[in-house]
Amino acid sequence: MSIKTSAMGPRRRKVRILATLGPASRDPAIIEALMRAGADAFRLNMSHGEPADHAASVKAIRALEKTLSRPTTILADLQGPKLRVGTFADGIVTLKTGDAFRLDRDATPGDAARVHLRHREIYEALGPGQRLLLDDGKIVLRVTENAGDAIITRVEVGGALSNHKGLNVPDVVVPLAALTDKDRTDLAFALDQGVDWIALSFVQRPEDLSEARRLIGGRAALLAKIEKPAAIERLDEIVELSDAVMVARGDLGVELPPERVPPIQKRIVSTARTMGRPVVVATQMLESMIKSPSPTRAEVSDVATAIYDGADAIMLSAESAAGDWPEEAVAMMDRIAVSVENDPDYAARLHFTETPPDATTADAIAAAATRIVDTVSATTIVCFTNSGSTVRRVARERPRVPMLALTPKLATARRMGIVWGTHAVHTRDVGSFEEMIAKSKRMALRTKVAAGGDPIVLMAGVPFGTPGSTNVLHVVRLSGDELRNYVAKG
Repeated sequence: MSIKTSAMGPRRRKVRILATLGPASRDPAIIEALMRAGADAFRLNMSHGEPADHAASVKAIRALEKTLSRPTTILADLQGPKLRVGTFADGIVTLKTGDAFRLDRDATPGDAARVHLRHREIYEALGPGQRLLLDDGKIVLRVTENAGDAIITRVEVGGALSNHKGLNVPDVVVPLAALTDKDRTDLAFALDQGVDWIALSFVQRPEDLSEARRLIGGRAALLAKIEKPAAIERLDEIVELSDAVMVARGDLGVELPPERVPPIQKRIVSTARTMGRPVVVATQMLESMIKSPSPTRAEVSDVATAIYDGADAIMLSAESAAGDWPEEAVAMMDRIAVSVENDPDYAARLHFTETPPDATTADAIAAAATRIVDTVSATTIVCFTNSGSTVRRVARERPRVPMLALTPKLATARRMGIVWGTHAVHTRDVGSFEEMIAKSKRMALRTKVAAGGDPIVLMAGVPFGTPGSTNVLHVVRLSGDELRNYVAKG
């Protein structure tokens, strides 16, 4: 594979693409191909792979970041408290509808009548009438009795069941710790590797975020994966305490009837947008492209719907991690996004969700910036930011032009890869109003988001370098002479 190694400018689209790395895509050349095809951020799935594999991926991404002169986002996705049954003497059994089946504390390999279940929290939470879903919902059990050290069930939907298959408990909040011992080890490793985002799996309540937030200690941003029905009941609180959220439709679609997932997806996206948190839509978006070089029309429509709803990012899982066509899957997502965003009705659909500003100076300025863009036909919004909060406030408004985030903090630039419409540039801070104007013009020309004669909108905080002080909104116009001088200087 022959790949050019020139710097990369802003994308043609505003929605971001998050690609999962795995056996099919860990090679540095493939990672570069994925980025050039459209990937803005990369996910490391801590449920699979060895630490050495993930460390090699991080090293390759950071090297590519320098080659392409583009801050690149890395998200480490923790496995979370995944529930699993034990083993069977023959490796696999067939559960028949109507039969009794027992889950107990006996570690002896099971059979068609029983299996080991080690999770004590399940015994404490379940009662008669509640369901257990095995193997991604393919098998359904109904609890008839909780005997303390054994859960007696009736098989409602039977089928083949093999060793260590997953178990879901949709009808009750299981008092599981949000972080397992494995998660704590993986979290420490990910932070040492310098990842930008930590994704917390199986969040059920706002309190689940506390320990992860404490252990992260500001070294990365925290994303809450919404994949449990219990999380929907306290969605606003969870979103408020997160830096971003993910609509994780895999387990959500197991524990809920499938027809309930689309409206819940829209609710999560709308809530996150209203509260100014980036939101990622994930799972089975281009599932058929694991084996096929092209997706189904239904999958294309699914991706398009997430973009019309205003998701900040759309994610590929097995398609890019273990599929036969990882680069093609990213390229397909890119093409779908460009097509949707070129739809004349896209802006109107995007603003079905109202995002009223909070009663703060920064929010008022962010909202005003988007109105000024339309009034003066500006081509970009340049945001000077330390923490990234200014950029996220503007992104919530979904302006029609791209945002150029200029920040002296590399960590902030790297976190912008899942924020809608944002191209981040790591650059020295400015010290004066005049320097701010000059740098804005120079960066707008360098990244080609503006040309001679174009007006651009600037946002910053004075005094410069003070986080959370956004209080300046300014409009400048690039002259033809400035463009010619910039070109002449190379």
